[in-house]
Amino acid sequence: MKNQNIFYIVIGIVILLGGYFVFNSSFTSPKQESVTTSAVDLKDGDTYDLTASYVTKVIGGKQQVLLAYNGSIPGPTIRVKQGTEVTINFKNDTDLPALLHSHGVRMDNAFDGSQLQQKDMKPGELFSYKLKFPDAGVYWYHPHVKEVYGQGLGLYGAFIVTPADTSLRRQGFGGQAYFPQVNREMPLFLSDLPIVNGNITLDKNKTSHSLMGHFGNVMLVNGEEKYNLQAKSGEVIRLYVVNVANTRPYNFAIEGLKLKLIGADNGAYEKASFVDSVILGPSERAIVDVLLPKTGTYEIQNNPPVGGLDAVYSLGVISVTPEKIDVSYESVFNVLQNNIATTRSIDPFRSLFDTTPGKRIALTLDMGGNMMGDGMMGGSMMSGSSGGIEWEDDMVMMNAMSNTDSVKWKIKDQDTGEENMNIDWVFKQGKPVKIRIFNDPKSTHPMQHPIHFHGQRFLVVARDGVKQTNLVWKDTTFVKAGETVDIILDPSNPGEWMAHCHISEHLEAGMMFSFQVE
Repeated sequence: MKNQNIFYIVIGIVILLGGYFVFNSSFTSPKQESVTTSAVDLKDGDTYDLTASYVTKVIGGKQQVLLAYNGSIPGPTIRVKQGTEVTINFKNDTDLPALLHSHGVRMDNAFDGSQLQQKDMKPGELFSYKLKFPDAGVYWYHPHVKEVYGQGLGLYGAFIVTPADTSLRRQGFGGQAYFPQVNREMPLFLSDLPIVNGNITLDKNKTSHSLMGHFGNVMLVNGEEKYNLQAKSGEVIRLYVVNVANTRPYNFAIEGLKLKLIGADNGAYEKASFVDSVILGPSERAIVDVLLPKTGTYEIQNNPPVGGLDAVYSLGVISVTPEKIDVSYESVFNVLQNNIATTRSIDPFRSLFDTTPGKRIALTLDMGGNMMGDGMMGGSMMSGSSGGIEWEDDMVMMNAMSNTDSVKWKIKDQDTGEENMNIDWVFKQGKPVKIRIFNDPKSTHPMQHPIHFHGQRFLVVARDGVKQTNLVWKDTTFVKAGETVDIILDPSNPGEWMAHCHISEHLEAGMMFSFQVE
């Protein structure tokens, strides 16, 4: 069995290397070296220019050709205040089709940047996206076409939406801050790249890895190997942690430090909590505060709970100097605040928590006969899995061979039997609906799926029948193999929208549907 596994791995590498040679011969335009990520503050009515282009950067010991927004990986961090409206003038300066999707933002439907609203932008084309930001929190932008390739090579950036104080006062919350005070804020983008013999194996000309997706073997934080964040002793830093990997889930931790979890996708939790780590599926976000109490080096980790694997990955470090911060917020850090604004925003939806679901979907798979084999069944029981989550690719050859011809991932309406884009849901604006999501453990290959709804927000109210007691507004929920998740969708934003699995390879393989909000 061991020799057979080694054979599969060797064959898989050969297939991946073939993809590299296609990739390496496919780009034509001159490349500039990547630059340091900038931060920009936009005011209401401002306009900002954003361009996607190729850049070069040393990763995996070799100069690589990557993709970037405004020449940096990640792209510029765009900070706006809650309630702001801005215009992003986006230019496609690549040889690929492009769309700019502002993930989690409840913007007007015409500017969602998905295939339902907009034709693919050709190389050289421009489009102006008019974006509204009604919710505080952390959001991000990325392509919504050729996503496996473009996002994988670096097309991602952050929107940080700061709470509007006037909004809090208007709701009668007095002087309470939406988020506690910190010394500074920093986005952390978690990603990975598949690299063999120094060469990136992603291929823009064909689909592959449709079964499990690409699990990269080179880990990056903010586009960097061996990321190093400098800090002062006693400093409290707010980390906006974003999983931008095509496939890989993360169990984010900082060795030797507790994390104060204060928010997620679309704002603050009802109550802050201290945690050792945070699990994030692709596209999910966590807002955590960390106190750096003394001089030293603290390892940033992906620490998946997988028995039998030496699976703890060092993603980088936080280096704390002996210099003390002028003003420390340690006393604020040690208090677990209740967020009145979040609780009040959820109150009108609580009557739906125990009702019968209005919609029910199942996540499942069809697979061509040429892909069937002993290794395909029971994927959630493989050694790289734990608790319904596949943390690693343990079927290298089969995964590399899989494509959109052989693998059909499905979202199935359990009441009508319709699947994927044949699902026809219509919601009334302002009338919330309970949706039950079931991840079929008896599918050909059960694995986790991060399910994302465009243009709306929702609450995760139960997992396997267990009520969730500390709620936060979300736009993506990570559904483990065999798990049943109940959400309350707030259909506040009219238009036609997409819902899909945010494993990029599963989206390519058809795992999406559309819904109307009237």
